[in-house]
Amino acid sequence: MSTSVAIHPAIDAGIKPATPGFGGGTLHCKCATDQVEVRISAQTAHNHACGCTKCWKPKGALFAQVAVVSRDKVQVTAHPEKLKVVDSSATIQRYACTGCGVHMFGRIENKNHAFYGLDFVHTELSDASGWAPPEFAAFVSSIIESGADPANMPAVRARLKALGLEPYDCLSPALMDFIATHTAKQKATA
Repeated sequence: MSTSVAIHPAIDAGIKPATPGFGGGTLHCKCATDQVEVRISAQTAHNHACGCTKCWKPKGALFAQVAVVSRDKVQVTAHPEKLKVVDSSATIQRYACTGCGVHMFGRIENKNHAFYGLDFVHTELSDASGWAPPEFAAFVSSIIESGADPANMPAVRARLKALGLEPYDCLSPALMDFIATHTAKQKATA
């Protein structure tokens, strides 16, 4: 039953391993012409399926696929004039194409945030293969807020586990530990 649950088009057919030495690629929005292009000049980390209501998801997907990369490795290389922040009050400033609505990257501007210096990207927007694969699923219960049937959640979690993605209703334990460590260090210096 759980194999019939569609998670994300780039994940449903199985998860491919990263290519050793992979150096990045270019993300493209979904516009037919004048595409926004964002060059990522490094491998990504912490790739995951995200169920939050803020992340961009392809049509019909229950989850987004999101990874992080150092912000100095992200460069808009075509049509920056088409980018606009979706919600300026959000922690992650998600830059979306004004033509097709696709989120090209998200940036945290708060220098005190644990993830400051990292940009959030959707590697499925790249034609390059070799990106780091998804490692876990975050904010799984949040898909209910996007319209998923609560009765189907056991099947969703079973499908995620079958794909090798441990489901969490927050971030992975390693990332939660990172955030808590950052917070503890800030409190110690305050």
